[in-house]
Amino acid sequence: ATVSAPQGTSVPGCEATNECYIPYEITINVGEEVTWSNDDSAAHTVTAGSAAEGPSGAFDSSLFMAGTTFSHTFEEAGIFPYFCMVHPWMEGIVYVGTAEVTTTSEPVPELISEEPVESQVSVDLEYEISAGQVKSMTADGEQNSVTIEIDSTDDGQISVTLPRDVIDAKVGDEDDQFFILVDGEEVDFEETVSTTDRTVTVEFPAGTETIEVIGTFAIPEFGTIAAVILGIAIISIIVMTTKSRLSVTPRI
Repeated sequence: ATVSAPQGTSVPGCEATNECYIPYEITINVGEEVTWSNDDSAAHTVTAGSAAEGPSGAFDSSLFMAGTTFSHTFEEAGIFPYFCMVHPWMEGIVYVGTAEVTTTSEPVPELISEEPVESQVSVDLEYEISAGQVKSMTADGEQNSVTIEIDSTDDGQISVTLPRDVIDAKVGDEDDQFFILVDGEEVDFEETVSTTDRTVTVEFPAGTETIEVIGTFAIPEFGTIAAVILGIAIISIIVMTTKSRLSVTPRI
């Protein structure tokens, strides 16, 4: 049996029609295998449990990239709901050796934003690099990633300290492994961890342009930050205007 995570499921909306995983419900016999294919452009997980209650521990794909698959053989009968840790609105159900239960639900109202919200924001992370120069660092709250643009003149390596409040990879309360891509190709890396940050060391060949670290969480969308900054700016303008008006009021 096969299930697809189709294109576009990394943004909300598919849950309104139960099409975040297709098919949403699948029925198999004990001992049969289900294969999930990631047909989206973003990384996903297939994690037993629910977004509301967390992982159940029955199975977990960890992060699997676009164009790859994850398979699991079900050895026991039961009903196994699952979801994506990265995009928790994505949910599905596997019925194993049991009658399928038909459920109905009201469509989820579509959230309409008056203005497009930017999901990317520049970040300034601590790093050390050899045989290259860092051009920019960008965190993407939608893709749960940090992208590092570099100029590399020779084979080299980069060590980057990733604060957990900027990007992290978790399954429940446990640390999960990052996915790291060098110019789109997954690579091995070394890592040291602490309670506040995770430092990764990645080797790269000459000519590398992009290093991407993918987790299950990245900093909030830039729109929220921009709104706070804008609010502070407006308050400052009001205060300055008030002071200016007071300064020119003649004394009686």
